[in-house]
Amino acid sequence: MRNVARERNAFTLVELLVVIAIIGVLVGLLLPAVQAAREAARRMSCSNNFKQIGLAVHNYHSAYKKLPMQGGGTDKPGVGASQGNSTTGGGGNQLWLTWLVGLTPFFEQQALWEQISNPLRRNTSGTAMSGSWSAMGPIPWQSEYPPWMTEVPTLRCPSDPGVGLPSHGRTNYAACVGDSGYMIDKGPIDENGNTNSDWTETVRVAHRGVFALRREMRFRDILDGLANTIMSGEIATDLGDNDVTTRMGWRVTSSENDAPLTKGVFFDPTDCDANLDPNRPQFWADGKGILAASEGRGYRWAYAYPVYSQVTTIRPPNSPLCLQHKSGAYRGGHYSVSSRHQGGAHVLMGDGAVKFITDSIDAGTSTAPMPYKVKASAGNSQMWVGQASPYGLWGALGTRASKEVISQEF
Repeated sequence: MRNVARERNAFTLVELLVVIAIIGVLVGLLLPAVQAAREAARRMSCSNNFKQIGLAVHNYHSAYKKLPMQGGGTDKPGVGASQGNSTTGGGGNQLWLTWLVGLTPFFEQQALWEQISNPLRRNTSGTAMSGSWSAMGPIPWQSEYPPWMTEVPTLRCPSDPGVGLPSHGRTNYAACVGDSGYMIDKGPIDENGNTNSDWTETVRVAHRGVFALRREMRFRDILDGLANTIMSGEIATDLGDNDVTTRMGWRVTSSENDAPLTKGVFFDPTDCDANLDPNRPQFWADGKGILAASEGRGYRWAYAYPVYSQVTTIRPPNSPLCLQHKSGAYRGGHYSVSSRHQGGAHVLMGDGAVKFITDSIDAGTSTAPMPYKVKASAGNSQMWVGQASPYGLWGALGTRASKEVISQEF
């Protein structure tokens, strides 16, 4: 009688375990590569959005012979009922619209521009309106006005996961105002809508970037060369987690007049670092001075206030944000670029080129006082007309006409 070997129709337990182990090892090796590839694709898309904005700026300048205004609009501060009403409409923007509002028809958002530039009878709550919102819209923090609540894809970096309330329409791209944060929340127009001569003289000295709040700027003003000057910077939007790059820290200053000379963030940009959580230095400590949850970085694409749509070149990318605070009112401060990418953030140069700036860029002396000029009544002043930026290559890239030679790669 012959012995016939039985045919085996299945894997043994040992073989199954070996196959599972091999698959697990392969997955462990491949997942980081897949994640890296996805982030590379998101970063490329983020850069492409920035290039589209840069092209829009150049087309805008070609059409109007000037740059879109940061802090523009139709109604001056203190004029009219700025808030408007979800039923009767109306309202005025009080010169708080960003440079991005005027750019909308130049980056394929003509329909949104038509809503903004014409009276609009529609609100976000969907209730009937008896009147229309004013042309160019009410104040940019009016949540019942649909355009201000619109998420514009071109203004969002795919690497940034921030969505939803308490933000309105978010932006990841902000106007560069230079190497000083002094009065970048005011500009030359006072609270009554009048041009203030003291303020005008002060901001002419301090506001050295491509954009200056409530001032018309042109390419001819960029004497250092378009290719050598940052026009806009990337910002990460706030996720509500006290991150130092997306939530503003602040420190109380007792005297507004002497603050820039002897204390505070204008005198020392690292002033707010005292509020960092010692166990997690990328976050503010609980109970320390930080802005309210509704005032997160990038929360309102149409609002020209610094925390939402401005960047400075004072401290390097992804540094803690800090503003001046006095008597319940916020002042200027410093607002660096930031991102969800690893190791740096994108900037848009004046010629439309997009560069990735690393966190380790030469930023000079972080504790150096900001360029400014205060009123003579303060007993002293610091003039920085034509002087080089104290913030190294980073500061030099942010100034438009300081005649600094850019001799390094960045």
